[in-house]
Amino acid sequence: MKKLLKGLGEHVRAELLTYGRQGLARQVHGDSPGGDAQFDVDEVAEKAVLDYLRAHAEVPVAVYTEDGAFVELAPDPQYLLVVDPIDGTRPTSAGLEMGVVSIAAAPYGDGKPTLADVTAAFLLEIKSGAWIYGDDTEGLSSGGHPTAVPRLSRTTDLAKMFWSIEFNGHPMHLMDAAYSHLVDQSANTGGVFVFNSASFSISRIITGQLDAYVDIGNRILRDHPETEAEFLRVGRGSILHLFPYDIAAAVYLARQAGVVITDAYGDDLGSTSLVDLGPLNQKSCIAAATPELHKQLIDSIRWQLGRDTASAVKGDA
Repeated sequence: MKKLLKGLGEHVRAELLTYGRQGLARQVHGDSPGGDAQFDVDEVAEKAVLDYLRAHAEVPVAVYTEDGAFVELAPDPQYLLVVDPIDGTRPTSAGLEMGVVSIAAAPYGDGKPTLADVTAAFLLEIKSGAWIYGDDTEGLSSGGHPTAVPRLSRTTDLAKMFWSIEFNGHPMHLMDAAYSHLVDQSANTGGVFVFNSASFSISRIITGQLDAYVDIGNRILRDHPETEAEFLRVGRGSILHLFPYDIAAAVYLARQAGVVITDAYGDDLGSTSLVDLGPLNQKSCIAAATPELHKQLIDSIRWQLGRDTASAVKGDA
């Protein structure tokens, strides 16, 4: 499996680098099945995935990708590959470093595998070529990083944490109500980042560059169903929270590395279906290098809407 996953990731990266040298068009050609905008680089990467697997998969596989959804490449597949050909489309379109190829593999079983069924995963940084691989047999391996991986921080102080947060498809005023106080607390004595890539963000905890990653949009919606119209507004008609292909590889690798990673309720993510894009299967995520920091994040985020925010959601004067 390691050979297949690494080969697939490297092929996608090579195709994207070749395309990037022609100039970055940054054109939106439509929407993915989940409703996220599909850029020109997404089309290049999606084609590269299918081309490579059709030519090189030595075992029967099915593949589930961000834009192509489910494709059974051979009868009676033994494995499902969950692939986000570019997690971090926007930074990749801008020629920045925060884009990765994300691949997770799970036994196909009854055709309904979950995140808990993942047995191997691979993350490859598109710009640098650095990678992290893990499976149930070998554990973690990596290449291209300046230090050994994993290298988790020991940060337990919210004021000193370096962390990333997510805003795509998330109404800003709701996120502001939830954790602006944490941003204020940590922005100067720590660091706050928005990478637009869950996989890149989580991998930075594994490398020790970040202490935490937070994406709480899905919990806000679950706790406050009245906010649905706001999420649909900023998602251009779709709910855009963490899809299974966003996190399948990163969650597996994070667990292998010892990162504390759950949904925003503190619950395990293992029951997440790998083949369902619906809002009920989309997830929130809080990941941290230490249990102490993880608990403080869950305890410190403001889950109740303030009076002003609630009025704004309802459209009151």
